[in-house]
Amino acid sequence: MAIGTPVDPRTRTRDQIPEEFTWNLSDIYPGWSDWEAGLAEFERKLAGYAELRGALAEGPERLLKAFRLDDDLGQLSYKLWFYAGLTYDQDQRDNSANARRQKVQILFAKAAEAKSWFTPELLRIALPTVRGWMDANADLAVYRFAIERTYHQQEHVLDEKGEHLLSLSSRFGDAPMDIHSMLANADIKHPVITLADGRQATLTYAQYNALLQTNRNQRDRAAAFHAFHGTFAANQNTYAAVYNGILQRDWFIAQARQFKSTLEAALHSNDIPPAVVENLVATAKAGAEPLRRYHRLRKRVLGLETYHAYDQLVPLIDFDRKYQYAEVIDEIVESMKPLGADYQVNVRKAFEGRWIDVYENPGKRSGAYSAPVYGVHPYMLLNYNDTLDSVFTLAHEMGHSMHTMLSEAHQPFVYSDYTIFVAEVPSTLSEMLFFDHKLSRTTDQRERVVLLQHAIDDVVGTFFRQCLFADYELQAHRTAERGEPITAETLSRIYFDLFKEYHGDAMTYDDSAQITWARVPHFFGSPYYVYQYATCYASSAQLIQKITSGSIDERREGVERFLELLRAGASDYPMRLLKRAGVDLSTPAPVEAVVRQLDTRVTQLEQEIERL
Repeated sequence: MAIGTPVDPRTRTRDQIPEEFTWNLSDIYPGWSDWEAGLAEFERKLAGYAELRGALAEGPERLLKAFRLDDDLGQLSYKLWFYAGLTYDQDQRDNSANARRQKVQILFAKAAEAKSWFTPELLRIALPTVRGWMDANADLAVYRFAIERTYHQQEHVLDEKGEHLLSLSSRFGDAPMDIHSMLANADIKHPVITLADGRQATLTYAQYNALLQTNRNQRDRAAAFHAFHGTFAANQNTYAAVYNGILQRDWFIAQARQFKSTLEAALHSNDIPPAVVENLVATAKAGAEPLRRYHRLRKRVLGLETYHAYDQLVPLIDFDRKYQYAEVIDEIVESMKPLGADYQVNVRKAFEGRWIDVYENPGKRSGAYSAPVYGVHPYMLLNYNDTLDSVFTLAHEMGHSMHTMLSEAHQPFVYSDYTIFVAEVPSTLSEMLFFDHKLSRTTDQRERVVLLQHAIDDVVGTFFRQCLFADYELQAHRTAERGEPITAETLSRIYFDLFKEYHGDAMTYDDSAQITWARVPHFFGSPYYVYQYATCYASSAQLIQKITSGSIDERREGVERFLELLRAGASDYPMRLLKRAGVDLSTPAPVEAVVRQLDTRVTQLEQEIERL
């Protein structure tokens, strides 16, 4: 189906958006009655776990039956969850869709309880016995890595009684995250400031970010920064107490499972050595000079006497070009040419098959994502607004969707997903390819500056900022592990010292920046998560060099190894998969590739600004 006439991206009711710009959820289920039938089927099949309990040791057939039951329920769960979830996300005011979504969540909790016996029972069978079963049974051998990975956890899995106890404690474990969410979102009193032109601005998260990104008056930006951070500083002791709850919870679980540290506990399931995170933050800090060069350049171009944290986001030049969705489709497809014709065909299929919900409408979930609906195809949610940022977001989510397609096409269900540790590699590489394509073709000097600033800001935000965050989390957790007091003063000192280490003499420091840790939701909702943004970016930076430079044979090999990474899904530990693709995160090389990339782009930006 061809994409029709461009439409105005401003908010409108959903029925005013042409059909070709909305996703087609009937590919999952024709309607709610079919979804209800799927829900009933899931509940019926769930009874199969009770029949298998206590029987795994009887032989390979029983173990195979358990894994196949898990596969059946897993495949069904994708369709059940996303049919309700995607419907809800296209209008979150829809209470009926939300109720159905909650029904699935309740059923999933029931499934987790029904299966809680499985891992402890499997681990009571000697691994050599299970290996013998797999050697003799080709169908069971499909699950070899999944089984070996379960035994990899063995020394940290408690007995059935202990696992049950930990599962009960998990209900309390989410409390600090929920408290932070309420404090930082529901109960926050958004400050109001008066701008230089006399207008008043209420600093919601969205308005605060928009003001820092668009307002060219430094005093306005400063006022917004200090007022916004002041709301967190006013409750800093409460935020510190909440974060201490996170740190103590993580240390409790690590000790209960007999890990030496919270970092080891967080990385163990993916077999990632703690040295990977430690080397990441050390190498990033050592390579921060191009980051400082960029900020010195910004200070000079913006004509500022002093340069602060609130000056990092404002554009270097004004640029108001619009990028109509229908007009960038061909460019996105063309930019993927280095990855081969088959890859481009799949990208085109995503655009033409109504896999994408393009425009904003009242009630629609904000942001963007790619949803991996197994057995159907990926779906992408966008809130496309004709800006350059929205084009890069589209390229990013397309990378996720192609990863999903290739993984599901080449792996059995048990390995069809992929870990977060590799998830951002194809998405960031997709953005890099689009950037290279766009920069090599535009003759508009101002657009070249805007493109380079976007690419540099991406490195700053996705790599260096996340390395700083990862370093902060590591230091905060180690403070708790040493049994030292966790206070607002302690946490602010850790964050501010790191902020100064990264930015050096390129910035003037404001005390308000110290409290930044209190407003980062990842610290409270998903500890030891953000480092993966940085490792993925580093992996992409090294992979794109292999794909786009060198001889024809070297580039061809680089592409094939990258595509093999995408096809591999979760069939091995992520470090091994990346190493086969040519990225060894146990060495400084991937991080050094990012540093070189940033250094090159800052030099390019300097040259383009001189031409202007």
